[in-house]
Amino acid sequence: MNLNGKRALVTGSTSGIGLAIARALHAEGADIVLNGFGDEAEIAALCKEMGAKYSAANLLDTAEIEAMMAEAGPVDILVNNAGMQFVSPVEEFPVDKWNAIIGLNLNAVFHTTRLAVPAMKEKGWGRIINTASAHSLTASPFKSAYVASKHAVAGFTKTIALEMAQSGVTANCISPGYVWTPLVEGQIPDTMTARGLSRDEVINDVLLAKQPTKKFVQPEEVGALAVFLCREEAGNVTGANWSIDGGWTAE
Repeated sequence: MNLNGKRALVTGSTSGIGLAIARALHAEGADIVLNGFGDEAEIAALCKEMGAKYSAANLLDTAEIEAMMAEAGPVDILVNNAGMQFVSPVEEFPVDKWNAIIGLNLNAVFHTTRLAVPAMKEKGWGRIINTASAHSLTASPFKSAYVASKHAVAGFTKTIALEMAQSGVTANCISPGYVWTPLVEGQIPDTMTARGLSRDEVINDVLLAKQPTKKFVQPEEVGALAVFLCREEAGNVTGANWSIDGGWTAE
């Protein structure tokens, strides 16, 4: 296995994309540190499944991020995956929601990165992977905070890649389109009711309207891409924004 002896911290990894990335890295031999919210028994089962450590740190709190990083110890792989969304016209956008989205989607990425980089540089090896979004490359109405945060994450990633270019540390984004997760699946019945549409119409004409393949991205596909970016063969891949969006941003 390619990642034996590497420690990987994946934020927002108790479900969805983050969990798929954690499982993929674990399958390659990495030691996993999980982070996120959820049912205690389910999280305990995940820790047992992967032999993982777990941090319940609230990433909106800088002190809790610092404690998480200290408890995790030096990490070789940092995956900033935790994120949140809120939809509203800008003139009605709640200030607390804006601050929370920027705090989790962007500020937390800065804090984990600044704390992880010294040990990576000392070892001469490291992988920083930021889960961005198709919205790091394009925009949609009513998602001002989310789009702003993801554009910023893409720019931040490029900057870190340049700073680390001769250190053996790479930094890349993965930018998924709509990913098939329980969160997305749970939106379908409400959308059917609200719009008077069938399940297939919601999937094809609402959720997948911008994905030419008309297929959801699978979490395991994102996990596989993260594994590639951690391999030695990807040592010269840095500062890139990897779209995995069914052709959304090709248009």
